[in-house]
Order: sequence, then structure tokens, then C-alpha cells
Amino acid sequence: MKVLKFGGSSVASPENIIKIKNIISAYDDDIIIVVSAFGGVTDDLITAGTLAENQDSSYKKILHKIEIRHLETIKSLIPIGGQSKVLSTVKGELNALETLLDGAFSIGEITPKLSDKIVSYGELLSSFIISEYFVISNLDCVYKDSRELIITTITNNRTTVNLEKTNANCFSYFKNSSHQIVVCPGFISRSADGEATTLGRGGSDYTAALYAATIDAKILEIWTDVSGMYTANPKLVKQAMPIAHISYEEAMELSHFGAKVLYPPTIQPVLSKGISIVIKNTFSPEDVGTLITKSTNEKGKTVRGISHIGNISLLSLEGPGMVGIPGISKQFFEVLSQANISVVLITQASSEHSICVGISADDVAKAVTVVNEAFTFQIDRGRIKKVVPENNLAIVALVGDNMKNHQGLSGKMFSTLGKNNVNIRVIAQGASERNISCVIDEKDVKKALNALHEEFFEENVKQLNLFVMGVGNVGAKFLNQIRQQKNYLKENLKLNLRVIGISNSRTMIFDEGGITLKTWEAALANGTKADKSEFFEKVNQLNFRNSIFVDNTASDAVASTYNNYLGNSISVVTCNKIACSSQYENYSELKELARTYNAPFLFETNVGAGLPIIDTLKHLIASGDKILKIQAVLSGSLNFVFNNFNDKTTFHDVVKQAQEEGYTEPDPKIDLSGVDVMRKILILARESGNQLEISDIKNDSFLPQESLDTDNNVDFFASIKKYETSFQDMYAKAANKDAKLKYVAQFENGQASVGLQEIPKGHDFYNLEGSDNIVLFYTERYPDQPMIIKGAGAGADVTASGIFADIIRIGNF
Repeated sequence: MKVLKFGGSSVASPENIIKIKNIISAYDDDIIIVVSAFGGVTDDLITAGTLAENQDSSYKKILHKIEIRHLETIKSLIPIGGQSKVLSTVKGELNALETLLDGAFSIGEITPKLSDKIVSYGELLSSFIISEYFVISNLDCVYKDSRELIITTITNNRTTVNLEKTNANCFSYFKNSSHQIVVCPGFISRSADGEATTLGRGGSDYTAALYAATIDAKILEIWTDVSGMYTANPKLVKQAMPIAHISYEEAMELSHFGAKVLYPPTIQPVLSKGISIVIKNTFSPEDVGTLITKSTNEKGKTVRGISHIGNISLLSLEGPGMVGIPGISKQFFEVLSQANISVVLITQASSEHSICVGISADDVAKAVTVVNEAFTFQIDRGRIKKVVPENNLAIVALVGDNMKNHQGLSGKMFSTLGKNNVNIRVIAQGASERNISCVIDEKDVKKALNALHEEFFEENVKQLNLFVMGVGNVGAKFLNQIRQQKNYLKENLKLNLRVIGISNSRTMIFDEGGITLKTWEAALANGTKADKSEFFEKVNQLNFRNSIFVDNTASDAVASTYNNYLGNSISVVTCNKIACSSQYENYSELKELARTYNAPFLFETNVGAGLPIIDTLKHLIASGDKILKIQAVLSGSLNFVFNNFNDKTTFHDVVKQAQEEGYTEPDPKIDLSGVDVMRKILILARESGNQLEISDIKNDSFLPQESLDTDNNVDFFASIKKYETSFQDMYAKAANKDAKLKYVAQFENGQASVGLQEIPKGHDFYNLEGSDNIVLFYTERYPDQPMIIKGAGAGADVTASGIFADIIRIGNF
């Protein structure tokens, strides 16, 4: 014989009840069907009772709603010829319910006994209607009221099952039943004197478990709206997977910590009998579900699931008067117990100086009052501190039978949370080592669950969540590169890149599931008004693990927001040189924030676009080398200009070409004035360990002062056209020496300079073509023959690839 329980969501509509009929029609075994109230009806009954107690006549509207729902269900399931009997019975029960509510309204009170009677109608009505539907569908079915089988005892307002009488009743009835299917209401029972009682939270599951244990059922099947127990809450962790097989103990731990498909006491009646439980999905019955058995995890897996409890508060009892004093713990827990407050987590320092407990936030006000009252004597004498709660917390737990046999799991858990800036308030682990729990801020739960799930279950695929500001030339190329390489990164580098937010100067969009990169332009065109502050607030509010802010702008205002991102453990990748070339104090602060909050701050593209210049410099210094001198051509823009400028072209036309092809900044004066190169050599000097300001760098500008003084592109281009003769003279002077013009940056002995130089044949810079950059690092290990890095140093594609490379570096941290 088997026992099947169908929950509220499974019986929430006529269509769902038909699905149940189709499921049980395939069974050859004798089966007991336990059903809950139609989804939401129990809440409606509780609401109606509360309104009646408060003498609010709107309880009648709730009652009418309940009546309409049940009558419409009957009319949907039962043919007209068979409706009369069912409607008559149901209306009679609804009339009795109305009488109870009217009585509560008249006296303005609901006793626990009356409350039990009122809420019991949900299961009574649903089970009767479903059984009648099965009968009229030609199933061999009979209805049995659970109040005739399950007997309870009430002590101190707590209802417990009288197992001796209940077992005798169940054994006698089910042994002698001649029908294949018996439908019983869950949740409800009666006391020894015949009063209606209920079994509390998870009561329908408990009803089914009691029946299964009494008759030694082959299996207990719990049918719900999910395909079993999952490795994590699938509503919070999209990658969560069903667990095919789990032990009783693991199931109880996961259920205790928030796996809503099962309530821990449910397992108790079947645990001693060794009866297996299977969790199945009413809406996808072909899914395997989760099998719960006494046997341990045969595949040797360590962590089986990650779960959490929200709405937690911490209470800490601490003070010097606790040390070495017996009975303090006993008194503390007795006070909470007497106030009917359940403790869900306990931890105590070995110094005996403090005891910390986690309780439901709903009980915290009462707990603080009763504890402080109980310890008034010690508090007044300074022996114990007054209890002050910590609120807005949650418990996150790793669960698995085999965790005790593996070293390093706690370290792995806490390291993963730490990398994502999830602060751990309290840690607890039982002696069985089946559960490792910690208390964190409730706002970090989603990030914590996803980070832990990724670490323990997802085959080392790391998800990076990108928030991109600036989608012009470089930004658009960057998004296209991500789209092209997404599958490659996932398959080969185990990195899953998702773009969650995009902004330009006009609009911004967010999609928590990831923006579709094929259509991002159309989506952005219809986005909300762009606002840098709101963009940051949204990124921070989403609180995704492995979040990366990507700045593809040249905006000072955007650069000024980096501290906000880094200070909230959001990594920053930027091609914007302004932050790293700003005041040294700001540069240093950003680097310190990155270290403090474990949020990488990468800016490889600040110097040399996609060339690994900064990365190479960091490795030289990290390995113990010392930079003696840096010589470099760092402007792909200026190199392009002077490689294409000659006596057959005009300086104006070459600069215009460089701007149009994306080699210069939107304002080309930034490049031609040498400011851009100054920023780059400043960054290299700082990354070498030197404290320099941009004002310390000598700039021998080749531009006329009139050009430097312009404040818009039209005037700038007009001015350089005016001085064409002087530019031709510079070219001719170099050509006469068989030299080439290169804009060179140099750093040596703490001094930095930039300027146009005539480079003779044979020099490393002489044959530098197109928009290429070159850097010579003279170090203690490379004093005579420098380390040379050379390649394309400008252009949207290579800059975008440099940003991409920094993101991959973060993924590999």
C-alpha cells in the first residue's frame, strides 16, 4: 500500500484536480490520498476568523469568496446529474462554518478550539469534493474523515498526537477497507473528547506520514509544485538542480533550513519504520523527483544542498559575570522556552563570556523583554550586558552526510563568501558535521546562495555579472566581442558572462536575467533616462556576486564614481585614464579600496589599449625586479598622425583622418597636446611604485599656443590649418636628418617627460608603424637590453579586447 499527499497548489483548481486523477489512475496498488485545502483557502479562513473576532463584518465577503470557489469547482468537475448530493453536503458545511464565524463576530473572540474548527473546513471541503469527483470518474474510491482516525491530546495549548489510539484506529480501518483508493483530509484531527483539532504547520504532510507509518506503507509520496528537493532554492538560484537521492537526515536539515517542500516533523513517523519518501511534481509527473531513504549518499558527494532561513535576529547574552558561573545557559534557554520562543541556532564562545542565539525576528521584541527582565539583577550590577538584538539577518547552511569526511569545506564556504564581500556574523557547526551554518545580512542571501552554489555544484563555471557604461565606439565593439565569445568562454574557460546593465549618456537598461546582446541597441533606445547615481544604486541593490562595473567612457564624472563601486565589493574595469591619472591621493585610495573590499580594479587599457603593458610591469615588480627607466611611444593616435604626415599631406587632414577612424579621443586636442601621453607615463610611473602628480611631468608640446587655447573642435582644426607651415618645417627638419618624428614619453630617476623627438635610424622606435605603441622597460634584470612590448596601441577593437582581457583576469582570480 502507498500513501500519496497532494498539497494546496496541487489542488488549487479544477484543472489541477483532473491532473491528480490522471496520476492516480495509473496506480495498481491500494493507495491512501491525503489532500490539503484548495490553495489559499486556509489563509482565507484565518483572515475571516480574525475579521470576525475584531467584529469586522467584511468576514462575510471572505466567506462568500470561499463559497463561490468551492461551488464553482464542483460545477467544473461533477456532471450536472451528480451535482445535487455534493452541492447539498458542501452547502451544509459552509452553513456550519458561517454559524461559527457569526458566533465569533457576536462575542468578539475566537478561542484556540474555535480557531481549529474554522480552519479545518478547508481540508474537509476539498477532500470531500475530490473524493466525489474520483467516484464519479469510476475510480474505486471512498472518503474517510481523518478526525475519525487521528486522536490528539492538548497540553499547555500544544496539540500532540496520541500515537497509541491513532495507530489502532488507522490499522483497523485501512486493514479492513475494501476500496483501492481512500481519500482523507490532511491537517485535521480530533481530541479524545471529540473536539476538532489541527496538526499545525505541515499538518497535511504529517497526516500522510502518520498513515504511512501505521500501515507500513511501501512509500510515502509527497506531490507538490516542484520536482523534488533542490540543491538550492530555484527561485533564488536559477542553476539549482533537483537532488535525485538524499538521506532522511539530509532532508531534515534542508527542510529545517528553508526547503519548503517538506516540514521536518513529517519525516519522524516514517523514519523509525525505514519507509522511503519521494517528492514528486503534480505538474510534471514524469520528472524523477527526490527519493528520501535511510541509506546514505552512495556516490560520496559532500555537500548535497544549500539552504537558508530568512527573517532572523540574533540575541547575545554576554558579560564578565557569566564566566565560570553554572546555570547561566540553563536560565537563558528556560526563559526563552517559557516564552514559547524557538531557538534556531546556538553558538557560545569557549571563554564562556557570551552565548549567542538565532531566533525568528517575529519573536525578538518579546525575547528581549523576557531576557532582560530575567537577568535584571545581573544587568543592574554590571555582570551581564543588557540584551540588544541584531536584526535583518538570515542563516545560510551547507548540508551533507559526507561533509564530516572531507577537510576544508568550512574554509571553502567562508572563503567564497568573503570573496563576495558577504560578512559573516556567526558560525555554527554540529558535532555530526552534517551542517555548517552561518549568519549573514538578509540583503546578501541571494548573492551568498548563488556564490556557494557556483562553488559547490556548477562544475567550476564562474558567473560574471557586467554593468557597462559607455557603448560608443569601444563599448559597442566590447559588447559584440562578448556575444561572439560567450560560448567559448563557458566551454573552455568555465566563465559565464552576463551583461546585466547598460548605459550611455541618454538612457540605461537593466535585466536581472541578462540583456540579449543581439538586440541591446534597440532595448537601450527604449530605456529609462540615464543617471549615474541611479545606475550605481541599481547595481548595488541587485547585489550580484562577481559584479563588474565596466567604464568605456572618457568621463571625469564617471571616473569619480569608482570609489562607490569598489567600496561595495564591485570590481571596476576601465579604459578611462582619468581616475588613475588624477591626484595621487585619489589613485591610492582606489587601490586601497580594491584591496580592502577584494574588488579588482583593472585598467590595462589605460596604457597601450590591448597590449599587456601594465600586467607585465606588475609581474616584474611582484617578482622582485626594479624599474630603472621607461622609454615609450604611448600614443597610437600620435604615432598614426606622424607616420602618415609628410610633405604630400597636410597635418590638418591627417589629424582629421585619425579622429574619423577612431584613433584619437573625441576631442583630438587631448591626444595632440600630449595630455593623454602624460597620463599614461604617469600611470606607469605610479604602477612602478613612484608618487608622482601630472604637474610633475615636463611636457614639450609641439602645438602652437593658439591651438592649445581652443575650447572646441571647430576652432582647434581651424588653428592647426593656420599653422600648417610650421608643421611642415618640423617634418622637413627630421627628414633631412633621415629621422622620423615620434612623440616619446620617458621616466627615469623619478623624473618624467613627454615630447616630440627626432628618432634616428637604428633606434627601436624608428620602424614603429601605423598606430603601434612600444614600451622599453629597463630594469635591474634588463639593464642593457630592455624588455620590449610592441603592438597596436589604438583603435576600438584592440581597446575592447583589452577590456575583455581584464574581465577574464577577474574571472580567473
